[in-house]
Amino acid sequence: MSLYNTIRNTIVPVHKEGYPFIAAFLAASLILGWLFAPLFWIGLILTLWCAYFFRDPERMTPQDDDLVISPADGKVSSVQMVVPPSELNLGDEPMLRISVFMNVFNCHVNRAPMRGRIQTIAYRSGSFLNAELDKASEHNERNGLVIESAHGAIGVVQIAGFVARRILCFAQPNEPLQAGERFGLIRFGSRLDVFLPAGAVARVTLGQTAVAGETVIAEFGSAKGPTTSRRD
Repeated sequence: MSLYNTIRNTIVPVHKEGYPFIAAFLAASLILGWLFAPLFWIGLILTLWCAYFFRDPERMTPQDDDLVISPADGKVSSVQMVVPPSELNLGDEPMLRISVFMNVFNCHVNRAPMRGRIQTIAYRSGSFLNAELDKASEHNERNGLVIESAHGAIGVVQIAGFVARRILCFAQPNEPLQAGERFGLIRFGSRLDVFLPAGAVARVTLGQTAVAGETVIAEFGSAKGPTTSRRD
């Protein structure tokens, strides 16, 4: 591996939304260090963590309209049939919902799970329960996108968590999205729900680690059944 690739893989780019936070952490570290020297080192560690939190690495996304790609880094916390949120206007029938929970150490840049065009973006205020809880989908602050894909409308919902207090969505209605394209970010712990129409088969299981823009979480047009797992 060349020196360039080694540096590129070690030093991950930071998303621009993180710059103000990193600057604030660093400024606080300098002030605290001026008051009491050991506090500078504690602040510096927190500053490095902040830069790590806002990392925005490149991802290699499969370009296949039959594949659904994880929109977030984290743990698969739910794979079940659920009625989608009413503001998405996806109907009253249960859809396959795959949820990915992000803790404070995961990369929080959100990516489109499929190629398509954004039909709707719907924000709803709410609580800040632990995003890993199932009831967080109903009660927490959230921002939903409806994307018209090759297999029909799919829903992607950004859900704020206990620590998260800010959902960011960079996309706009009627904009096209490519699978794996960045569309948003949630600050400091949260969850992404993906609602899929009939024909989708889950390709992940509970507890599995997913990588945004790379992990295939579901598939359309496959004769194979749902994925099973085994813990060794």
